[in-house]
Amino acid sequence: MTAPPLARGLLGAGDPSLAAHRAAHGPLPAVPDLAVLAGDLTGRGGAGFPVARKLRGVAEAARAAGTPAVVVGNGGEGEPAAAKDAVLLDRSPHLVLDGLALAARAVGADTVVLAAGRRSLPGLQRAVAERGAPVRLVELTDRFLAGEETALVAAVDGGPPLPRGRAVPVWRRGVQGRPTLVHNVETLARLALLARGGPATTSTLVTRHVPGRHGPVVDVAEVPLTARLGDVLALGDAQAVLVGGYHGSWVPARAAAGLTLTRDGLAPAGAALGAGVLAALPADRCGLRETSAVVSYLAAESAGQCGPCLNGLPRAAAGLELLARPGPHPPGLLADVHRWAGLVVGRGACAHPDGSVRLVTSALRVFADELAAHAAGRCTATSHAPFLPVPAGAR
Repeated sequence: MTAPPLARGLLGAGDPSLAAHRAAHGPLPAVPDLAVLAGDLTGRGGAGFPVARKLRGVAEAARAAGTPAVVVGNGGEGEPAAAKDAVLLDRSPHLVLDGLALAARAVGADTVVLAAGRRSLPGLQRAVAERGAPVRLVELTDRFLAGEETALVAAVDGGPPLPRGRAVPVWRRGVQGRPTLVHNVETLARLALLARGGPATTSTLVTRHVPGRHGPVVDVAEVPLTARLGDVLALGDAQAVLVGGYHGSWVPARAAAGLTLTRDGLAPAGAALGAGVLAALPADRCGLRETSAVVSYLAAESAGQCGPCLNGLPRAAAGLELLARPGPHPPGLLADVHRWAGLVVGRGACAHPDGSVRLVTSALRVFADELAAHAAGRCTATSHAPFLPVPAGAR
């Protein structure tokens, strides 16, 4: 499985030093208007928000408030199936730091933060020291919600990484109560390529999961957004593809093969690239069992601050766990799971409930034949070896 070739990509040749970075990319040029340069670049953290709108919004909010803005690079990758941001930080930390510098200049920030998991911190410390850059590094926990924007701001402020609700957006009041620009680290690296005239808007990083002889094979690749999913991911005899990670959607493999990775290309299948995770589920696994393990994990990872997370997600997870077992099910259980999933949409303090039930409803749709088999007391899977990664205890 080989990703289509890309020139001057994000992942470089594997040497993360400043000297190698400058030899490959040259100095960081001055950019008169970063928002104009960003053009049609969208964020790579999951939501796909237009980068230029974020830049302008934070700059205007800082001017209106009469205070310098804060810029935060988000390398929080709490999802067990995701690895693209960690690999980028390991291989090309200076592209990310370039992007932070550009963003700070664009919005008039006097405070620059880069938040990441523990694994990435030693390399980032070396990169920051090489540059002598005034960048504060913040370690994030491995919790699923650690990278959620408001939870990230809370962690940077020294508090627990818990979502704080959507009433006041962080671009108006974030770190220290100041207008705060939060960009995913891949987004920042793409800004650094754009500043040098590179083709940064037409590709994306993905984490790929495919079956291997001794278990799942996982890698990170940079691929064109216009590439067909079947050319990016080795589907083999896969029955379905998880697109977008644990807040994403299942798509039947036959339908997935011809989809492109653009927003418009995935939308007809009810999918979005989200966290950039693509996983080809082998034909010998039970999609309901795999989804149930993930949803149980997601329910346990909630912040527990609102009704949908306290009540809705645990109920949906418990119902799905029963449906994932072959044998007679309580009357009306399938309808109840659909109803519980529907009740949480749009009602949470953050998007965690919505994303979790998106996975649930796609599984109920795509694995409908398996649901019928389970109701009849049998499972079509011939292997119960885990495929999708979840922490111990979630299965």
